[in-house]
Amino acid sequence: MNTIVKRSLVGGIVSTLIMGTGAFILGQISGYKALELLQKSIPGINMLCNTVILGSTTILALMLTLLGLSRSSESTLTRRHYKDVLMIAKYDTILIITAVITFLMLNLPISESEEVTREWYETIYYITLGVASIIGGGFIAVIMMLYWTITNVILIVGMGITNHPLVSEEEARQNEQKKKEEQQSQAN
Repeated sequence: MNTIVKRSLVGGIVSTLIMGTGAFILGQISGYKALELLQKSIPGINMLCNTVILGSTTILALMLTLLGLSRSSESTLTRRHYKDVLMIAKYDTILIITAVITFLMLNLPISESEEVTREWYETIYYITLGVASIIGGGFIAVIMMLYWTITNVILIVGMGITNHPLVSEEEARQNEQKKKEEQQSQAN
């Protein structure tokens, strides 16, 4: 697992744990209170799902621009860079699907059902908060992966760093050779 994934997963997991712990700290609640809290939290969680769906689809579309920039740069990027971009796209797609499913499930009129006992509302409430925490943490992880990938592209393309791990070793040697030749020609 490369550094981008490790850092991003740690950020996403820590965020998920913080959000989940915050929900759990509310303590044990009665079935009736859970129904009230569930009814009040669903609009906010629906908004979170909508935001994640919108943000993730935008990220996915803008990654095409990132690929175009990577491809047109003077530096030849290694396969690892493209694997990182592919990984971000995969996690982003999973996040979109999860947010859409969660959004659809939360729009079922469960609180209107007379078949659901009051005790179930507590379980449903905590599951809902847990899923919202996972979606939030996943979104943070995707944003962090994208941040590190864009940082690398800026360093390579924008700042012209040639000794970066994502620049092809062959190209790094060629660039080093060019610099030596230029220095020799300037010295003469």
